[in-house]
Amino acid sequence: MKFIFASLFFAACAVSAAEPVVTYDEHIKPIFREHCLKCHGDDTQKAGFNFSTYEAVLKGGNGGPAVVAGRASTSLVFQAITSEDDAVRMPPNKPPIPAAQTELIRAWIQSGLRENAGGKSLAGERDIGFKPTAAKLDGPPPVPENWPAYTAPPTRRSLPIVAMASSPVAPVLAVAGYAQVRFVDLNTQQPLGALPFPEGQPNVIRFSQDGRVLMVAGGKPVQSGSVVLYDVKSGKRLTAVGDETDAVLAADLSPDQKLIALGGSGKIVKVYGTEDGKLRYKLTKHTEWITSVAFSPDGKVLASADRAGGIHLWDSASGGILLTLAEHKAAVRALAWRADNRMLASGGEDGQLIWWDAKDGWPAILKNNAHPPARPAGVFGKIPNGVLSLAFGPSGELLSTGRDYQVRLWNAEGRAVKSFASAASLPLQSAIRNDGKTLVAGDAAGELRYWPVP
Repeated sequence: MKFIFASLFFAACAVSAAEPVVTYDEHIKPIFREHCLKCHGDDTQKAGFNFSTYEAVLKGGNGGPAVVAGRASTSLVFQAITSEDDAVRMPPNKPPIPAAQTELIRAWIQSGLRENAGGKSLAGERDIGFKPTAAKLDGPPPVPENWPAYTAPPTRRSLPIVAMASSPVAPVLAVAGYAQVRFVDLNTQQPLGALPFPEGQPNVIRFSQDGRVLMVAGGKPVQSGSVVLYDVKSGKRLTAVGDETDAVLAADLSPDQKLIALGGSGKIVKVYGTEDGKLRYKLTKHTEWITSVAFSPDGKVLASADRAGGIHLWDSASGGILLTLAEHKAAVRALAWRADNRMLASGGEDGQLIWWDAKDGWPAILKNNAHPPARPAGVFGKIPNGVLSLAFGPSGELLSTGRDYQVRLWNAEGRAVKSFASAASLPLQSAIRNDGKTLVAGDAAGELRYWPVP
Protein backbone atom coordinates (compact mmCIF):
# COMPACT_ATOMS: atom_id res chain seq x y z
CA MET A 1 0.00 0.00 0.00
CA LYS A 2 1.31 3.41 -0.92
CA PHE A 3 0.95 6.43 1.33
CA ILE A 4 0.62 9.72 -0.51
CA PHE A 5 0.61 13.15 1.12
CA ALA A 6 -1.31 15.77 -0.83
CA SER A 7 -0.87 19.43 0.08
CA LEU A 8 -3.79 21.76 0.33
CA PHE A 9 -1.98 24.05 -2.06
CA PHE A 10 -2.54 21.52 -4.84
CA ALA A 11 -6.06 20.49 -3.81
CA ALA A 12 -9.09 21.80 -5.61
CA CYS A 13 -10.78 23.93 -2.98
CA ALA A 14 -14.03 25.80 -3.33
CA VAL A 15 -16.21 27.78 -0.94
CA SER A 16 -19.89 27.52 -1.67
CA ALA A 17 -21.82 30.75 -1.95
CA ALA A 18 -25.23 31.18 -0.35
CA GLU A 19 -27.94 29.56 -2.41
CA PRO A 20 -30.34 32.02 -4.10
CA VAL A 21 -33.87 32.23 -2.75
CA VAL A 22 -36.43 30.57 -5.06
CA THR A 23 -39.97 32.00 -4.91
CA TYR A 24 -43.34 31.22 -6.44
CA ASP A 25 -43.88 34.68 -7.94
CA GLU A 26 -40.49 35.03 -9.60
CA HIS A 27 -39.51 31.49 -10.54
CA ILE A 28 -42.30 28.91 -10.20
CA LYS A 29 -45.40 30.64 -11.54
CA PRO A 30 -43.83 31.14 -15.02
CA ILE A 31 -43.00 27.42 -15.14
CA PHE A 32 -46.54 26.42 -14.16
CA ARG A 33 -47.94 28.88 -16.73
CA GLU A 34 -45.81 27.32 -19.46
CA HIS A 35 -46.47 23.67 -18.68
CA CYS A 36 -49.41 23.19 -16.29
CA LEU A 37 -52.20 25.77 -16.43
CA LYS A 38 -53.96 24.28 -19.45
CA CYS A 39 -55.07 21.40 -17.25
CA HIS A 40 -54.61 22.94 -13.79
CA GLY A 41 -55.61 26.59 -14.10
CA ASP A 42 -58.62 28.79 -13.43
CA ASP A 43 -60.64 27.30 -16.31
CA THR A 44 -59.86 23.62 -15.78
CA GLN A 45 -58.75 21.90 -12.59
CA LYS A 46 -58.08 18.24 -13.36
CA ALA A 47 -58.04 16.20 -10.14
CA GLY A 48 -58.96 19.43 -8.36
CA PHE A 49 -55.49 20.99 -8.68
CA ASN A 50 -55.07 24.67 -9.57
CA PHE A 51 -51.58 26.08 -9.99
CA SER A 52 -52.53 29.58 -11.17
CA THR A 53 -52.07 31.26 -7.77
CA TYR A 54 -49.90 30.69 -4.74
CA GLU A 55 -52.91 30.14 -2.50
CA ALA A 56 -54.40 27.60 -4.90
CA VAL A 57 -51.16 25.62 -5.04
CA LEU A 58 -51.04 25.39 -1.25
CA LYS A 59 -54.70 24.32 -1.14
CA GLY A 60 -53.99 21.14 -3.09
CA GLY A 61 -56.53 18.94 -4.85
CA ASN A 62 -58.46 15.69 -4.71
CA GLY A 63 -55.29 13.69 -4.06
CA GLY A 64 -54.23 15.86 -1.14
CA PRO A 65 -51.56 18.59 -0.82
CA ALA A 66 -49.72 19.33 -4.07
CA VAL A 67 -46.59 20.41 -2.20
CA VAL A 68 -45.10 19.70 1.23
CA ALA A 69 -42.69 22.34 2.50
CA GLY A 70 -39.17 20.93 2.74
CA ARG A 71 -40.06 17.57 1.16
CA ALA A 72 -39.89 17.59 -2.62
CA SER A 73 -39.74 13.81 -2.77
CA THR A 74 -43.16 13.47 -1.09
CA SER A 75 -44.82 16.37 -2.93
CA LEU A 76 -47.33 15.19 -5.54
CA VAL A 77 -46.43 17.84 -8.09
CA PHE A 78 -42.74 16.95 -7.98
CA GLN A 79 -43.47 13.22 -8.14
CA ALA A 80 -45.67 13.83 -11.20
CA ILE A 81 -43.12 15.85 -13.18
CA THR A 82 -40.17 13.54 -12.38
CA SER A 83 -41.83 10.14 -12.87
CA GLU A 84 -39.87 7.81 -15.13
CA ASP A 85 -43.12 6.28 -16.39
CA ASP A 86 -44.17 8.10 -19.55
CA ALA A 87 -47.84 7.23 -18.87
CA VAL A 88 -47.71 8.88 -15.45
CA ARG A 89 -45.33 11.81 -15.89
CA MET A 90 -46.77 15.31 -16.25
CA PRO A 91 -47.45 17.15 -18.47
CA PRO A 92 -49.08 14.28 -20.41
CA ASN A 93 -48.08 13.43 -23.97
CA LYS A 94 -45.26 15.96 -23.90
CA PRO A 95 -41.51 15.91 -23.25
CA PRO A 96 -40.46 16.17 -19.59
CA ILE A 97 -40.16 19.63 -18.09
CA PRO A 98 -36.56 20.79 -18.69
CA ALA A 99 -34.09 19.79 -16.00
CA ALA A 100 -33.29 23.38 -15.01
CA GLN A 101 -36.96 24.15 -14.41
CA THR A 102 -37.47 20.88 -12.54
CA GLU A 103 -34.56 21.76 -10.29
CA LEU A 104 -36.11 25.17 -9.57
CA ILE A 105 -39.35 23.49 -8.47
CA ARG A 106 -37.40 21.10 -6.28
CA ALA A 107 -35.40 23.96 -4.73
CA TRP A 108 -38.59 25.97 -4.12
CA ILE A 109 -40.22 23.09 -2.25
CA GLN A 110 -37.09 22.22 -0.29
CA SER A 111 -36.49 25.81 0.77
CA GLY A 112 -40.00 26.17 2.19
CA LEU A 113 -42.44 27.32 -0.55
CA ARG A 114 -41.74 31.04 -0.32
CA GLU A 115 -44.32 33.19 -2.11
CA ASN A 116 -42.00 36.11 -2.86
CA ALA A 117 -38.63 37.56 -1.89
CA GLY A 118 -40.05 38.89 1.37
CA GLY A 119 -41.97 35.73 2.19
CA LYS A 120 -41.16 33.31 4.97
CA SER A 121 -40.26 29.67 4.60
CA LEU A 122 -43.16 27.39 5.49
CA ALA A 123 -40.72 24.66 6.47
CA GLY A 124 -39.99 26.52 9.71
CA GLU A 125 -36.65 27.14 11.34
CA ARG A 126 -34.71 24.25 12.86
CA ASP A 127 -31.87 24.42 15.31
CA ILE A 128 -29.29 22.22 13.63
CA GLY A 129 -26.21 23.81 15.20
CA PHE A 130 -23.55 21.52 16.61
CA LYS A 131 -23.43 21.22 20.40
CA PRO A 132 -19.91 20.24 21.52
CA THR A 133 -19.66 17.28 23.88
CA ALA A 134 -17.00 16.64 26.48
CA ALA A 135 -14.42 13.97 25.70
CA LYS A 136 -14.87 10.70 27.62
CA LEU A 137 -11.29 9.60 28.20
CA ASP A 138 -9.79 8.38 31.47
CA GLY A 139 -6.00 8.34 31.23
CA PRO A 140 -3.71 8.63 28.21
CA PRO A 141 -5.19 7.87 24.78
CA PRO A 142 -4.77 4.20 23.82
CA VAL A 143 -2.32 3.54 21.00
CA PRO A 144 -0.71 0.27 19.82
CA GLU A 145 2.13 -0.86 22.12
CA ASN A 146 4.33 -3.92 21.71
CA TRP A 147 1.97 -5.80 19.45
CA PRO A 148 2.93 -9.37 18.51
CA ALA A 149 4.71 -9.57 15.17
CA TYR A 150 2.39 -10.38 12.32
CA THR A 151 3.17 -11.03 8.67
CA ALA A 152 0.21 -10.54 6.35
CA PRO A 153 -0.50 -13.06 3.59
CA PRO A 154 1.13 -11.99 0.31
CA THR A 155 -1.04 -10.43 -2.38
CA ARG A 156 -0.33 -9.73 -6.04
CA ARG A 157 -1.58 -6.17 -5.79
CA SER A 158 -2.90 -3.67 -3.26
CA LEU A 159 -6.55 -4.27 -2.49
CA PRO A 160 -9.19 -1.51 -2.48
CA ILE A 161 -9.65 0.12 0.91
CA VAL A 162 -13.21 -0.90 1.70
CA ALA A 163 -13.10 -0.12 5.43
CA MET A 164 -11.31 2.50 7.50
CA ALA A 165 -11.74 4.34 10.81
CA SER A 166 -9.96 7.01 12.83
CA SER A 167 -9.66 6.76 16.60
CA PRO A 168 -11.85 9.39 18.31
CA VAL A 169 -9.19 10.05 20.99
CA ALA A 170 -5.78 9.54 19.31
CA PRO A 171 -4.07 10.24 15.96
CA VAL A 172 -4.45 6.60 14.90
CA LEU A 173 -6.01 5.25 11.71
CA ALA A 174 -7.15 1.65 11.18
CA VAL A 175 -7.25 0.43 7.57
CA ALA A 176 -8.60 -2.82 6.12
CA GLY A 177 -6.32 -5.16 4.19
CA TYR A 178 -6.47 -8.78 3.14
CA ALA A 179 -7.02 -10.85 6.33
CA GLN A 180 -5.65 -7.98 8.42
CA VAL A 181 -6.17 -4.46 9.76
CA ARG A 182 -3.25 -2.06 9.48
CA PHE A 183 -2.70 0.83 11.87
CA VAL A 184 -1.19 4.15 10.78
CA ASP A 185 0.18 7.05 12.85
CA LEU A 186 -1.63 10.15 11.56
CA ASN A 187 1.16 12.40 12.81
CA THR A 188 3.78 10.76 10.62
CA GLN A 189 1.68 8.72 8.13
CA GLN A 190 3.86 5.74 9.10
CA PRO A 191 2.69 2.17 9.92
CA LEU A 192 2.20 1.27 13.59
CA GLY A 193 1.52 -2.42 13.15
CA ALA A 194 -1.15 -4.84 12.00
CA LEU A 195 -3.75 -7.17 13.52
CA PRO A 196 -4.70 -10.49 11.93
CA PHE A 197 -8.28 -11.02 10.79
CA PRO A 198 -8.23 -14.68 9.73
CA GLU A 199 -11.98 -14.56 9.19
CA GLY A 200 -11.30 -13.02 5.76
CA GLN A 201 -11.94 -9.55 4.33
CA PRO A 202 -12.66 -6.76 6.85
CA ASN A 203 -15.72 -4.91 5.52
CA VAL A 204 -16.35 -2.66 8.53
CA ILE A 205 -14.00 -1.09 11.08
CA ARG A 206 -15.10 0.91 14.13
CA PHE A 207 -13.35 2.27 17.23
CA SER A 208 -15.16 2.40 20.55
CA GLN A 209 -15.90 5.89 21.86
CA ASP A 210 -13.01 5.70 24.32
CA GLY A 211 -10.67 4.41 21.60
CA ARG A 212 -9.74 1.32 23.60
CA VAL A 213 -11.56 -1.28 21.53
CA LEU A 214 -11.50 -1.91 17.79
CA MET A 215 -14.41 -3.68 16.09
CA VAL A 216 -13.73 -5.50 12.81
CA ALA A 217 -16.53 -7.15 10.81
CA GLY A 218 -16.40 -9.11 7.58
CA GLY A 219 -15.71 -12.63 6.45
CA LYS A 220 -15.68 -14.70 3.27
CA PRO A 221 -18.47 -14.16 0.71
CA VAL A 222 -21.12 -16.93 0.66
CA GLN A 223 -19.08 -18.85 3.23
CA SER A 224 -18.87 -17.17 6.63
CA GLY A 225 -19.09 -13.89 8.50
CA SER A 226 -18.52 -12.58 12.03
CA VAL A 227 -17.50 -9.60 14.16
CA VAL A 228 -14.30 -9.50 16.22
CA LEU A 229 -13.26 -7.11 19.01
CA TYR A 230 -9.61 -6.24 19.75
CA ASP A 231 -7.86 -4.34 22.52
CA VAL A 232 -6.16 -1.41 20.77
CA LYS A 233 -3.26 -1.04 23.19
CA SER A 234 -2.16 -4.66 23.36
CA GLY A 235 -3.60 -5.98 20.11
CA LYS A 236 -5.24 -8.82 22.04
CA ARG A 237 -8.29 -10.45 20.52
CA LEU A 238 -11.16 -9.96 22.99
CA THR A 239 -14.19 -11.76 21.59
CA ALA A 240 -16.03 -12.75 18.42
CA VAL A 241 -19.77 -12.81 17.79
CA GLY A 242 -22.00 -13.96 14.97
CA ASP A 243 -21.84 -17.06 12.82
CA GLU A 244 -23.16 -15.92 9.44
CA THR A 245 -23.26 -17.94 6.23
CA ASP A 246 -22.15 -14.89 4.27
CA ALA A 247 -19.74 -12.03 4.95
CA VAL A 248 -20.93 -9.33 7.34
CA LEU A 249 -21.43 -6.10 5.36
CA ALA A 250 -22.57 -3.74 8.14
CA ALA A 251 -21.80 -3.64 11.85
CA ASP A 252 -21.35 -1.36 14.84
CA LEU A 253 -20.43 -1.50 18.53
CA SER A 254 -22.68 0.25 21.06
CA PRO A 255 -21.10 3.08 23.09
CA ASP A 256 -21.22 1.01 26.30
CA GLN A 257 -19.59 -1.88 24.38
CA LYS A 258 -22.36 -4.26 25.46
CA LEU A 259 -24.05 -4.74 22.07
CA ILE A 260 -22.94 -5.50 18.53
CA ALA A 261 -25.32 -4.98 15.60
CA LEU A 262 -24.58 -6.70 12.31
CA GLY A 263 -26.21 -7.28 8.94
CA GLY A 264 -25.63 -8.28 5.36
CA SER A 265 -27.23 -10.18 2.51
CA GLY A 266 -29.70 -11.86 4.86
CA LYS A 267 -31.75 -8.62 5.03
CA ILE A 268 -31.94 -8.91 8.82
CA VAL A 269 -30.16 -6.85 11.48
CA LYS A 270 -29.02 -9.04 14.36
CA VAL A 271 -28.03 -7.59 17.73
CA TYR A 272 -25.76 -9.65 20.01
CA GLY A 273 -24.48 -9.19 23.55
CA THR A 274 -20.69 -8.91 23.75
CA GLU A 275 -20.37 -10.55 27.17
CA ASP A 276 -21.95 -13.89 26.24
CA GLY A 277 -22.18 -13.64 22.43
CA LYS A 278 -25.89 -14.46 22.53
CA LEU A 279 -28.47 -12.99 20.18
CA ARG A 280 -30.57 -10.30 21.87
CA TYR A 281 -33.04 -9.53 19.07
CA LYS A 282 -33.55 -9.34 15.30
CA LEU A 283 -34.79 -6.46 13.16
CA THR A 284 -36.77 -7.76 10.19
CA LYS A 285 -38.32 -4.69 8.57
CA HIS A 286 -35.75 -4.35 5.76
CA THR A 287 -36.51 -5.86 2.35
CA GLU A 288 -32.98 -5.69 0.92
CA TRP A 289 -29.36 -6.32 1.91
CA ILE A 290 -28.26 -4.39 4.98
CA THR A 291 -25.61 -1.86 3.93
CA SER A 292 -24.97 0.12 7.13
CA VAL A 293 -25.81 0.13 10.84
CA ALA A 294 -24.84 2.75 13.42
CA PHE A 295 -25.53 3.28 17.12
CA SER A 296 -26.16 6.88 18.21
CA PRO A 297 -23.39 8.35 20.41
CA ASP A 298 -25.62 8.11 23.49
CA GLY A 299 -26.44 4.50 22.66
CA LYS A 300 -30.21 4.97 22.72
CA VAL A 301 -30.90 4.62 18.97
CA LEU A 302 -29.73 2.15 16.34
CA ALA A 303 -29.93 3.25 12.70
CA SER A 304 -29.96 0.72 9.87
CA ALA A 305 -29.98 1.14 6.09
CA ASP A 306 -30.38 -1.13 3.09
CA ARG A 307 -29.67 -1.58 -0.61
CA ALA A 308 -33.13 -0.28 -1.61
CA GLY A 309 -32.65 3.10 0.11
CA GLY A 310 -34.57 2.29 3.28
CA ILE A 311 -33.46 3.69 6.64
CA HIS A 312 -35.00 2.80 10.00
CA LEU A 313 -34.33 4.05 13.52
CA TRP A 314 -34.78 1.57 16.37
CA ASP A 315 -34.80 1.64 20.15
CA SER A 316 -31.46 -0.02 20.82
CA ALA A 317 -32.59 -1.52 24.13
CA SER A 318 -35.76 -3.22 22.92
CA GLY A 319 -35.47 -3.30 19.13
CA GLY A 320 -38.73 -1.39 18.73
CA ILE A 321 -39.15 0.75 15.62
CA LEU A 322 -38.93 4.51 16.21
CA LEU A 323 -38.85 6.14 12.77
CA THR A 324 -38.64 5.28 9.10
CA LEU A 325 -36.65 7.76 6.99
CA ALA A 326 -37.92 7.70 3.41
CA GLU A 327 -35.93 9.85 0.99
CA HIS A 328 -33.25 7.78 -0.75
CA LYS A 329 -34.16 6.09 -4.02
CA ALA A 330 -31.14 3.79 -4.25
CA ALA A 331 -28.73 1.94 -1.99
CA VAL A 332 -27.59 3.80 1.11
CA ARG A 333 -23.82 3.44 1.22
CA ALA A 334 -23.09 5.15 4.55
CA LEU A 335 -24.61 6.27 7.84
CA ALA A 336 -22.84 8.55 10.34
CA TRP A 337 -24.00 10.08 13.63
CA ARG A 338 -22.85 13.52 14.71
CA ALA A 339 -21.21 13.46 18.15
CA ASP A 340 -24.01 15.48 19.79
CA ASN A 341 -26.70 12.89 18.85
CA ARG A 342 -28.75 15.55 17.06
CA MET A 343 -28.04 14.64 13.44
CA LEU A 344 -27.74 11.43 11.43
CA ALA A 345 -26.13 11.74 8.00
CA SER A 346 -26.81 9.33 5.15
CA GLY A 347 -25.32 9.07 1.68
CA GLY A 348 -26.57 6.98 -1.20
CA GLU A 349 -26.11 5.83 -4.75
CA ASP A 350 -28.90 8.21 -5.78
CA GLY A 351 -26.45 11.07 -5.22
CA GLN A 352 -28.23 12.38 -2.13
CA LEU A 353 -26.47 13.46 1.04
CA ILE A 354 -28.91 14.06 3.88
CA TRP A 355 -28.59 15.36 7.43
CA TRP A 356 -31.60 13.97 9.35
CA ASP A 357 -32.95 15.59 12.52
CA ALA A 358 -32.79 12.59 14.85
CA LYS A 359 -35.63 13.95 16.98
CA ASP A 360 -38.36 13.56 14.36
CA GLY A 361 -36.64 12.16 11.25
CA TRP A 362 -36.93 15.38 9.22
CA PRO A 363 -34.36 15.86 6.43
CA ALA A 364 -33.00 19.11 7.87
CA ILE A 365 -30.33 19.45 5.16
CA LEU A 366 -30.60 17.74 1.78
CA LYS A 367 -27.98 17.85 -0.94
CA ASN A 368 -29.71 16.37 -3.97
CA ASN A 369 -26.52 16.11 -6.00
CA ALA A 370 -23.69 16.13 -3.48
CA HIS A 371 -21.05 14.57 -5.75
CA PRO A 372 -22.06 15.25 -9.37
CA PRO A 373 -19.64 13.53 -11.76
CA ALA A 374 -18.44 15.27 -14.91
CA ARG A 375 -19.67 13.74 -18.15
CA PRO A 376 -16.73 12.33 -20.14
CA ALA A 377 -16.53 13.37 -23.77
CA GLY A 378 -18.49 11.04 -26.03
CA VAL A 379 -20.35 9.37 -23.14
CA PHE A 380 -24.14 9.44 -23.19
CA GLY A 381 -26.89 8.19 -20.92
CA LYS A 382 -27.00 8.25 -17.14
CA ILE A 383 -23.68 8.80 -15.38
CA PRO A 384 -23.16 6.87 -12.10
CA ASN A 385 -23.62 9.32 -9.27
CA GLY A 386 -23.32 8.40 -5.64
CA VAL A 387 -22.03 9.20 -2.16
CA LEU A 388 -19.70 6.39 -1.06
CA SER A 389 -18.63 7.21 2.51
CA LEU A 390 -19.20 9.64 5.38
CA ALA A 391 -17.27 10.63 8.50
CA PHE A 392 -18.12 13.30 11.08
CA GLY A 393 -15.36 15.34 12.71
CA PRO A 394 -15.03 16.67 16.27
CA SER A 395 -16.65 20.05 15.46
CA GLY A 396 -19.64 18.72 13.55
CA GLU A 397 -17.93 18.89 10.15
CA LEU A 398 -18.67 16.07 7.69
CA LEU A 399 -16.32 14.46 5.17
CA SER A 400 -17.77 12.62 2.18
CA THR A 401 -16.43 10.78 -0.85
CA GLY A 402 -18.25 10.24 -4.12
CA ARG A 403 -18.28 8.83 -7.62
CA ASP A 404 -17.10 12.20 -8.94
CA TYR A 405 -13.64 11.25 -7.57
CA GLN A 406 -13.89 14.09 -5.05
CA VAL A 407 -13.43 14.20 -1.29
CA ARG A 408 -15.65 16.96 0.06
CA LEU A 409 -15.68 18.71 3.45
CA TRP A 410 -18.98 20.17 4.73
CA ASN A 411 -19.39 22.43 7.75
CA ALA A 412 -21.89 21.82 10.56
CA GLU A 413 -24.53 23.83 8.67
CA GLY A 414 -24.22 21.65 5.57
CA ARG A 415 -22.20 24.11 3.48
CA ALA A 416 -19.50 22.65 1.22
CA VAL A 417 -16.27 24.42 2.20
CA LYS A 418 -13.51 22.43 0.49
CA SER A 419 -13.14 19.80 -2.21
CA PHE A 420 -10.12 17.62 -2.88
CA ALA A 421 -9.46 15.59 -6.01
CA SER A 422 -8.66 11.92 -5.49
CA ALA A 423 -6.46 11.62 -8.59
CA ALA A 424 -7.28 8.68 -10.87
CA SER A 425 -8.67 6.27 -8.28
CA LEU A 426 -12.16 6.22 -6.76
CA PRO A 427 -12.18 7.31 -3.08
CA LEU A 428 -14.07 4.59 -1.20
CA GLN A 429 -13.55 5.55 2.45
CA SER A 430 -13.08 8.71 4.52
CA ALA A 431 -11.87 9.62 8.00
CA ILE A 432 -11.09 12.72 10.07
CA ARG A 433 -8.31 12.81 12.65
CA ASN A 434 -9.50 13.10 16.25
CA ASP A 435 -8.49 16.77 16.46
CA GLY A 436 -9.97 17.59 13.05
CA LYS A 437 -6.62 18.65 11.60
CA THR A 438 -6.16 15.92 9.01
CA LEU A 439 -8.56 14.50 6.42
CA VAL A 440 -7.96 11.04 5.00
CA ALA A 441 -9.37 9.11 2.05
CA GLY A 442 -8.76 5.48 1.11
CA ASP A 443 -9.20 4.62 -2.55
CA ALA A 444 -9.83 1.71 -4.90
CA ALA A 445 -6.11 1.39 -5.65
CA GLY A 446 -5.31 0.70 -2.00
CA GLU A 447 -3.75 4.11 -1.39
CA LEU A 448 -4.25 6.57 1.45
CA ARG A 449 -4.35 10.29 0.74
CA TYR A 450 -3.99 12.98 3.39
CA TRP A 451 -5.00 16.64 3.47
CA PRO A 452 -4.10 18.93 6.38
CA VAL A 453 -6.73 21.36 7.64
CA PRO A 454 -5.38 24.70 8.96
